[in-house]
Amino acid sequence: MTREIRIALTGNPNVGKTTLFNELTGSRQHVGNWPGVTVEKKTGRISRNGYEIEVVDLPGTYSLTAYSADEIVARNFLLDEKPDAVIQVVDATNLERNLYLTTQLTELGVPVVIALNMADMAEAQGDTIDRTRLSEFLEVPVVRTVGTRGEGLDDLIEAAIREAKTSPHHEHTIGYGGDVEAKIAALVDALSADKSLAKRYPLRWLAVKLLEGDENVLARVREGPASARVQSILSSIDSDEYEAVMADKRYEAIAAILPQVHRTDIKGATFSDMVDRVVTNRYLGIPIFLALMWGAFELTFTVAAPFATAIEVLFAWLAEVSVTSLEPAWLGSLIGDGIIGGVGAVLVFLPNIFILFLILALLEDSGYLARAAFIMDRPLYAIGLPGKAFIPMLIGFGCNVPAIMATRSIESEKDRLLTILVNPFMSCSARLPVYVLFAGAFFGAQAGGVMFFLYVLGIVVAIASAKLFRSTILPGEVSPFVMEMPPYRIPTAMTSLIHMWGRGSMYLRKAGTIILLGAMVVWALASFPYGVEYGSAESFAGMLGHLIEPLVAPLGFDWKVAVALIFGFLAKEVVVGSLGVLYGTGEETLSEALLVDPGLSSATALALMVFVLLYMPCVAALGVIKKETGSWKWTGFVVAYGIVVAWVLAFVVGHLAPFIIGGA
Repeated sequence: MTREIRIALTGNPNVGKTTLFNELTGSRQHVGNWPGVTVEKKTGRISRNGYEIEVVDLPGTYSLTAYSADEIVARNFLLDEKPDAVIQVVDATNLERNLYLTTQLTELGVPVVIALNMADMAEAQGDTIDRTRLSEFLEVPVVRTVGTRGEGLDDLIEAAIREAKTSPHHEHTIGYGGDVEAKIAALVDALSADKSLAKRYPLRWLAVKLLEGDENVLARVREGPASARVQSILSSIDSDEYEAVMADKRYEAIAAILPQVHRTDIKGATFSDMVDRVVTNRYLGIPIFLALMWGAFELTFTVAAPFATAIEVLFAWLAEVSVTSLEPAWLGSLIGDGIIGGVGAVLVFLPNIFILFLILALLEDSGYLARAAFIMDRPLYAIGLPGKAFIPMLIGFGCNVPAIMATRSIESEKDRLLTILVNPFMSCSARLPVYVLFAGAFFGAQAGGVMFFLYVLGIVVAIASAKLFRSTILPGEVSPFVMEMPPYRIPTAMTSLIHMWGRGSMYLRKAGTIILLGAMVVWALASFPYGVEYGSAESFAGMLGHLIEPLVAPLGFDWKVAVALIFGFLAKEVVVGSLGVLYGTGEETLSEALLVDPGLSSATALALMVFVLLYMPCVAALGVIKKETGSWKWTGFVVAYGIVVAWVLAFVVGHLAPFIIGGA
C-alpha cells in the first residue's frame, strides 16, 4: 500500500535549495502562487520505498521571525500545514549563520533533517565538518549533499522518511537565562487557557515569539481567551531588547557547538574571492556587468536569427495556404490572416526568448547576479532606491508581474512603492518580439546593439524617475541594504534548462490565450463592416486607428501602428500579433512587409521601439500594481506617467535618429 507524505524544503537564501529541489523532482514540478498570496509556490512529486512524496520548496528565510511576505509564507506553512518532515538546506561553507534557523526549527518541534549542501565546496576550501557529532548535538539527522551533482539525495530522502515515521518529535530548546525564562513560563501558563491554540502550536515557541514582538503570532493570540493575560505580561517588557537577548543566546549555543564539529584548514583566498576582486571592483564592476548584458543580447540575436527566419517563412507559407485554399473565404482569412498571421508573428521569436532566458539562468545559477546586485547598490542608493530594489528590477527583465510581487521583500513601504512605480520601465521579455522584429528588419548587423540600447534606456528612465519621485512625491531616507554573496558555482544543465523552460513556457501560454484572443479581435475589426477590403482604412480597425492617429502622428506612426499599440495593452507581444494581422502579409514575411511600407523608416522603427518600451505595463502588470499598492490612484499614475514619458522620448529619439544612424 502506497503512503503519501509531504516534505518541506526550507533554508536561507542562496544555499542551493532550488538546485536541490530541481534535482529531486526533475520535470515533475508545478509552479503557482500560494492561496491568496502573490508569492511563488513550487511543488514536485517523487516516489521512494513505497511512499508517494510531495516536495514543497518554501521561499528562502533567515529565521522564523517573519517580516517579508516570503518569510511569512514559509513560516505559516510550517506552522499550519504541518509537513511530515522538514529538510533544512544548509550552506556547508557558512555553517554558523545557517544554524541560526536550525535552532528555531528545532524549537518549533518539527521533524527536521539537515542537508549539509555544497559540502564539496566547503571541503575544497579546507573545512571539515563532523556530521555525526553535529547530529548528536542538534538531535536531528545530518546528511552530506552536493545538489549540483545529485550527491546524497537518496540518503536525504530516506532520512526524511524515517523522521516522518518517528512520532512524536520533542522540542530542542535553547536556555535564554533567568529573566527571559521566567517571562516564557508566565506566558506559557497564560497561553494554556487557549485550548485551541495549545492544540495547534507548541506553547513555549509561541511564548518566545511573543517576547520577540512577532506581529503574526500576536494576531493569533489576540483572537483567543488568553489575550488579556498575555497583553498584561507583554506590556512590561521591551520586545526589541528581548529579541536581541534571545538572538545572542542562540548564537552562544551555536558558538559552543561549532568548535566541536567544525575545523578549518585555511588555504588562502578562494576562487570566489579572487573573481570577486575583479567583478565587484568599484571601477570595473559596472562596466563588466554592462559588457555581459551587451554580450547576452548580441548572442541572443545572432544565435536565434536563422531559427527565427525559418519559423517566419513557415508561418508565412501556412498563412498564404490557409487564405487561398480554405472555404468559405472568411474562414480562410480568420485562420490565415487572423490566427496564423497574429499568433505566428509572435511565435517566430521563441528562439530569442528561450536563448535569452537560458543565458540569464546561467548567470543566476553561477552566482553572478548576486554580485550584480551588490555593485548596483551604490548607484541605486545615490538616486534614492534601496539596494534590494535591484532584484525586482532584474526580475523585470523577464516579466514585470513577478518583479512587482518580489518587492514584498522590501521592508520599507515607501521604498517598496517607489520600486513598484519604476519597475515597469524594465524591459520585460514580452517587449522582445517587438525589438527583434523592428531591429532585425531595419538595423541588420546592428540589431543586437539597438536591443542593448533599449534595455539600458529602460534602466536610465527608471533611475531618473526614482530620483524624481524621491525628491517630490515619496521623500524619505533609503533603507540600508545587507546581502550575502553566494559562492560561485558551475550551473547544472538541468537546473538552467528548468529555469529557462519555466519562464519561456509562460510566453507559450500567452500565445495560446491572450495573444490568440487579441489576434482574433484585431482580425474581426480589420474584416468588418462586411464588404470592405480587409485591413483597409474603411474597416473598423481603420476607423479606430484613424481616431487615435493624430495623437501618435508627430512620432511618425500611422493608423496601423496606433491599433497595434492599443491592443498592446493586453500584452506587449500583441503589438507584433496585431501588425501581423493588419499587414496580412500573404507571401511576404512580416519583416519584408514592414520594410516596403513607405511610412516606416529606421528612425520611425527606433521611435516605436522606445514607445513600446515605456508607454504602459500590460493589463496583468497593472492588476498586480493595484493589488500590491491597494490604490487605483497609484495604478492610474503609472499609466499616465508612462504614456507621457514614452511620447516625449519617442518624439526626441525619432527626430534625432536620422542624425545618429544616418537614415531618414
